[in-house]
Amino acid sequence: MTLTVEPTTAAAIFTDRRTVNTFSDEPVTDADLARIWDLAKFTPTAANSQPLRVLYIRSAEAKDRLQQHIADFNQPKVASAPVTAVLAYDPSFHEFTPTTFPHNPGMKDVLEENLEMREGMGRLSAGIQTGGFILAVRAAGLWAGPMTGFDAAGVDAEFFAASGWQSLVVVNIGHPADEGAYFDRLPRVPEDQAVSFA
Repeated sequence: MTLTVEPTTAAAIFTDRRTVNTFSDEPVTDADLARIWDLAKFTPTAANSQPLRVLYIRSAEAKDRLQQHIADFNQPKVASAPVTAVLAYDPSFHEFTPTTFPHNPGMKDVLEENLEMREGMGRLSAGIQTGGFILAVRAAGLWAGPMTGFDAAGVDAEFFAASGWQSLVVVNIGHPADEGAYFDRLPRVPEDQAVSFA
């Protein structure tokens, strides 16, 4: 198979990384986090809507506030991670449409008037951006531990009461503690069952 990037680069982003459960104490810097967003922000979205928002949690106080909304089995993962990102959907993303979609500023009014369209487009695009964010973590040389085992309503009330953002996924970020920090690669759906042509 011919790749446009080095095979080692492709492996670091797609095949060699795992979901990490326990992290080392190696720090994640502000520059690392900036690098992640500098990549993730270019993930494609419908009408360039960019509805994903990110809250980085690093301080002990903020971690404690987050932990009370994390499922018991996931709390040790958050505790060991140098940084935890809460990825959220911004229901008011359409307010930025004149900036992000300047050739059609009227899209803002269309989305304002059609809640069902706005929710569908926004949540799907935020989901696509979530995948891009996880790959950006890997491309930045870090490892990700995405989780959905948490009380989203509790997290939203704790951190997003003012903004109205709605949490989607919690992603722990750092370096694995050791080779036991993640599971062996699990099977994938066979290609002949997942891919077809018409």
